Amino acid sequence: MSPSPKSDLATRRRAALQRARLYLCIDARSAQGDLAEFVDAAYTGGVDIIQLRDKSLEARAEIEALEVLREAARRHGKLFAANDRADVAALVGADVFHVGQRDLTTAQARRILGDDVIIGRSNNSLEQFSSSYADPGLDYAVIGPVWPTPTKPGRPAVGLDTVRSVAQHVGTGAKPWFAIGGVDATNLAQVKSVGAERIVVVRAIADAPDPAAAARLLRAQLPQW
Repeated sequence: MSPSPKSDLATRRRAALQRARLYLCIDARSAQGDLAEFVDAAYTGGVDIIQLRDKSLEARAEIEALEVLREAARRHGKLFAANDRADVAALVGADVFHVGQRDLTTAQARRILGDDVIIGRSNNSLEQFSSSYADPGLDYAVIGPVWPTPTKPGRPAVGLDTVRSVAQHVGTGAKPWFAIGGVDATNLAQVKSVGAERIVVVRAIADAPDPAAAARLLRAQLPQW
């Protein structure tokens, strides 16, 4: 049996993923109380995808935060992502669903979300990355942390050599991949030098006094579509 054709929504989402270079992961910014303003600023500055990852939230609060993110993404013509909870991703109509190594399998996620939603997975070694990149049900893969980061306490950094190995492994492969972990404007050139053209950041924008300016600074250093 031949695979079913992609819907228009799936095609648009995956085309946007191919263009994406700057991916931001944030919490619900409960302490700051500025989620709506922050995500507007980040998208304005050039962020292509924003993922909500906040393990402190119960389902209803997570849905409310994702609805704020969804509205901003729609206004800016960008993508937004849910983390870990496929039921929540389905309820809010997330463009992207992201999982870690111990979360849902690709097949389990697809049973809930169908084929229209982009799915990506985090990887902490070349072996994990190779498996994810070869998975036909995954749309993108992430490698990291490149450097130690407080957002992943206790997780060893993979280092630039692993990112270089990932870039060599991928070669001319069409599936997008991202480097994550301690990447900011001061070291982005090092990540690019070993072959990464797409990055995921957290503190580089989330902790910036001017998130739009921080996003512009990073986006200017990344390849254009």
